[in-house]
Amino acid sequence: MRRKTQVLPEGDSQAIARALEILQGGGLVAFPTDTVYGLGARVHDAGAIQRIFRVKGRVHTKAIPVLLAGADEISKVALSLPSNAEQLASRFWPGPLTIVVWRKPDLPEELSVDKTVGLRVPDHRLALQLLTVAGPLAVTSANRSGDPSPCTAEDVFTALEGRIELILDGGKTPGGEPSTVVDCTRAVPQILRPGPISEEEILRVLR
Repeated sequence: MRRKTQVLPEGDSQAIARALEILQGGGLVAFPTDTVYGLGARVHDAGAIQRIFRVKGRVHTKAIPVLLAGADEISKVALSLPSNAEQLASRFWPGPLTIVVWRKPDLPEELSVDKTVGLRVPDHRLALQLLTVAGPLAVTSANRSGDPSPCTAEDVFTALEGRIELILDGGKTPGGEPSTVVDCTRAVPQILRPGPISEEEILRVLR
């Protein structure tokens, strides 16, 4: 079913309120982050998360990370945080670091095929404004799977027009590498995906 895709600039006084309304109604909102534009749904909305997979053509075995407004939101989606994860979050959030931890059992199975969840706090003012009012969001890049990552609202509109409800236009994002992903569910944290934060920087914090 095709939908009308609205684009609202960051300066629109109703942009965040409109995004919150759409998310609460089970809709999808694209917005800029400190890497690329992301496509978000409420983290406890199984139906909306399923839509993300359909909209992107994404395989269901690929977990969807969760973005937070800050480390104080972790308890809403994760079980007790290991000390190594706390150290990394304290040093690198907000920023391009995704920490994999054990997730709460009440999160939708659609979010991940296993019992873990990847968490990140983006270093972007508009993203943090939205996350502050909406709470944790399931977010992945706002493109069709396999296509280039979107760095502008125009990129998102070209890829997903008619498939999502709203794009928040916050200008061009930096692009570049996706976040470094570190698995903190084991005694010795393991880097699952290299990224802007190097292994050396990770190890320096954990020593």
